[in-house]
Amino acid sequence: MEEYAIEVTDLKIRYRSLQKTSIKKSLLQLRKSRVNVFEAVKGVSFKVPQGEIMGIVGKNGSGKSTMLRAIAGIFSPDEGSIDLHGKSVSLLSIGVGFQKKLTGRENIYLSGMLLGFSEQQINDKLNEIIEFSELKKFIDKPVKTYSSGMHSKLAFSITAVLETDIMLIDEVLSVGDAKFKKKSYKKMQELISNKDRTVIIVSHNSETIKNLCNSVLWIHDGLVKMQGTPEEVMPVYEEFMS
Repeated sequence: MEEYAIEVTDLKIRYRSLQKTSIKKSLLQLRKSRVNVFEAVKGVSFKVPQGEIMGIVGKNGSGKSTMLRAIAGIFSPDEGSIDLHGKSVSLLSIGVGFQKKLTGRENIYLSGMLLGFSEQQINDKLNEIIEFSELKKFIDKPVKTYSSGMHSKLAFSITAVLETDIMLIDEVLSVGDAKFKKKSYKKMQELISNKDRTVIIVSHNSETIKNLCNSVLWIHDGLVKMQGTPEEVMPVYEEFMS
């Protein structure tokens, strides 16, 4: 029987926002502000076998990143369920997980502890993370002073060196200078070669999906449009997007 690392069942995630109105107008009309509800994920179900590398594709706004954040535990489902079978999970995404007022070094400890690693385990890997990130002279500067490329280098290095059972990667392989892209791509190939590690990659880069992934999930407007091998899904997806 096939062992699954991730099981997502009828997942629905909604965003709620108050309609813009002035306090004076609201008081004069003696009514509550309207709440707008947007359903980003509309009932998605899929399973990822342990050790599989699955790519997720879809146009901007289709719900890909929202779904990844739910799997990582950042968002709670409004309906449905996510079962990771007790496995550790890390999300690699620009703009997620760092406290901007803290230094790069402090954020390494914070991120590591949020991933479930002890201070000693982080200490053991600290120099390797800093070395890989190429941020030696900037590591004790606040993250708010970092460029997007520096931010991505640190985020990738933490996730790549502090290895978890499940890795969720949201577009970060396309960020950074050419040298670091090549290095991170090579490191990612090493990490996912572990047959016990499960990886989900969200990317707009078709070549990344074709070269790294065993399967592809195509999300369109919050729903599953197609699922299969890269050879099955990508030609249809690329034709649709063109």
